[in-house]
Amino acid sequence: MNSCLICDDHTMMREALAGSVQLRWPSAVISFASDFPTAWRAAAAQPDLCLCDLTMPGAPPIEGVGGVRAAAPKTPVLVVTGNEDDALLLALFDLGIAGFVPKTSSSGIIEAAIHLVLAGGRYLPPRVIDLAAQRGDATLVQKNSAIEFAHLGRLTERQLEILKRMALGESNKDIARTLGLSPATVKAHVAAVIAALGTANRTEAAVKARTLGLL
Repeated sequence: MNSCLICDDHTMMREALAGSVQLRWPSAVISFASDFPTAWRAAAAQPDLCLCDLTMPGAPPIEGVGGVRAAAPKTPVLVVTGNEDDALLLALFDLGIAGFVPKTSSSGIIEAAIHLVLAGGRYLPPRVIDLAAQRGDATLVQKNSAIEFAHLGRLTERQLEILKRMALGESNKDIARTLGLSPATVKAHVAAVIAALGTANRTEAAVKARTLGLL
């Protein structure tokens, strides 16, 4: 990633998100916006990624994020929010955003979500998928089900158990002790899980597994 636009009207949040980006992409050029009109103008530069808050001065959430999408239609927009309003989440989903990340997420989760959307994926919490299913969005449900079954077919029951424990933050030694396996065996299973999910590390594997509904 060469450029990232961070949109949030809170200085501390902008700095925290910038820190997460710079930790993994130190050479990325980061620009900032603290209101939607500024975000629209900045998005016209077509950054590689946009991290965007929902509530900023200048426009309501839907119109604000929609303006960013319109200014940079090829830029993945990852919404960083604490809002869980069902109607709002679905409306944003319909705008084609790349995903949602809670503001309380750790830097590791944010980084993994960024990796996923930069690779062309969408970081959609199970809640959003469930909401779409409830309103009859069959295409989305079928697509996610097909992905889920494909990944389930590549993981053994033991690997799925280890994946769940990885997602809980357990170390290889913890998992080995709980399941009665050797650390070397657990390490091999962890490597297989990461490879099967097409991710780079444990954190990304856990994020992607949640996105695919495997957890």
